[in-house]
Amino acid sequence: MRLAEMESIALNIGLAMFAAFVFFIIYDLAKKSKAGKFGTAMLFVVLGMGLFAFVIKTVVVELMGGGNI
Repeated sequence: MRLAEMESIALNIGLAMFAAFVFFIIYDLAKKSKAGKFGTAMLFVVLGMGLFAFVIKTVVVELMGGGNI
């Protein structure tokens, strides 16, 4: 396995762990603030959009042929 392949795999695993951690933080924020069901849903939607936009940007760049993943 080449170094570039290992780096790509490590990056994907790291980003997945980062995304899971972000969602855990949002859940913990909702729990500590006693947001309720609607408030928790809004926190996940609004704060999760930042992470979603990052993923969409990566997909769009890949589809346009500018990425080298």
